[in-house]
Amino acid sequence: MKKYGILIPALNPDQKLIKLVHELLNNVINFDALVLVDDGSAVANQAVFKELEEIGDQRIHVLHHQHNEGKGAALKNGFHYIRNYFPEIEGIATMDSDGQHTVGALSSCMEKFEENPTDLIIGVRKFTNEIPARSQFGNVLTSKLVKLLTHQNISDTQTGLRIIPHQYVDQLIEFPGDRFEFEFDMLLQARKYDVKVIEQPIPTIYLDGNKSSHFRVVRDSLAIYARFFKFAGSGIISFIVDIALFEGIILLMGNHVLDSIILATVISRALSAVVNYTLNHRVVFNGGGRQTFIKYGALFIVQMILSGYLTDLVTNWLPHNGNSIAPMLAKMLVDFTLFIISYQIQKDFIFKKDTEVNYAKNQES
Repeated sequence: MKKYGILIPALNPDQKLIKLVHELLNNVINFDALVLVDDGSAVANQAVFKELEEIGDQRIHVLHHQHNEGKGAALKNGFHYIRNYFPEIEGIATMDSDGQHTVGALSSCMEKFEENPTDLIIGVRKFTNEIPARSQFGNVLTSKLVKLLTHQNISDTQTGLRIIPHQYVDQLIEFPGDRFEFEFDMLLQARKYDVKVIEQPIPTIYLDGNKSSHFRVVRDSLAIYARFFKFAGSGIISFIVDIALFEGIILLMGNHVLDSIILATVISRALSAVVNYTLNHRVVFNGGGRQTFIKYGALFIVQMILSGYLTDLVTNWLPHNGNSIAPMLAKMLVDFTLFIISYQIQKDFIFKKDTEVNYAKNQES
C-alpha cells in the first residue's frame, strides 16, 4: 500500500465536515496525515475546527488562514505542509468539505492510484438532468476546452476529489493562481509534466442544489479561462499588426505577385513576431523556458517561409480580379492554421519551464 495524506480546504464549514472526518477516521483507510485548512472562515464557524482539533487523533492537523485567500492558496499551503512534515507520503488526496465526497469514493480512487502511482486520479461524477444547471454547463464547456488543449479526456474539470502523485505536488506548489483556477490549471498543465489524468467514477452528490459551493460563477469562470484569454489576446494583437502591415505593403506595391507577397510577409511577420514573442514570453507563459529567443527565432523563420509560400498557393486557388483582397484572405486562412500549430510548439517546447523537464527525468529514474 502507498502512503497517503488527505487534504481538505474549508471555508465556513458546518457539521458535514465533522461527519466526514469521523468517517475517515473510523473506516479502514490507509493515511498518515489529515490536513484541514481553514481558509479564513467566519468566527461563527470556528467551533467546527475547534471540535475537530479536540478529537485528539495525531493524524489531524488544522491550519488557519487569517483571511480568505482562496481555494488554490489553501491547497498549496496544505501541499507545502504535507511535503515538509510528511515527505514519505506518495499520494495526496484532496476532498471538499461540504459532504459531496464519500469515503467510498475516496477508497475507489485510492485503489486506482495503487495501479497508477505516477498519475493524477480524479473522481468524476456522472452528469444527468438532475444536476444543477450551473455545474452541468460549466463542466461541459470547460471539458471541451481542456480536451482541445491537453489531448486528454477529462469529463469533470471541477471535481475536488483527486489523488496527486508527490512528484506533481512539488510542481503544483509553485503554480500561480490562488482561487478556483488553480484546480483547473492542475489539469491543464498535467500533460506538460508527463502526468496522465485518469478518471474514476464516483457517486454524484449535490446538497441543496449545490448551495454550499463557493464557486462564484462570473468572477471565477473568468479566472479559470484567463490562460485562454491571454494567449488568444497575444495572438490577436500580433495578428492585427501582421495583417495591417501586410495589407499596407501590398497596397503600396500595387500587385500580388510572389515577390511582393514574400516581401510583405517578411516585413509584417518580423514586426508582429517581436510583439508576439514579448507577450507570450512575459505574459502568457510567465517567462518559462531556456534559450527562448533562439527557439522562437527558429520557429519564426520556418513559420514565415511557410506563411509566404502557402499564402501564394492559396491565393492562386481563390478568385481575384487584380485586387489585394484575395491574398489577404489567403493569409488569414494560412496563418490561423499556423497559429494553432505554433501554440502547441511554444507551450510544449519553447516556453517549457526547466522544472517540467526535470520532472519528466525524475519520472524515468
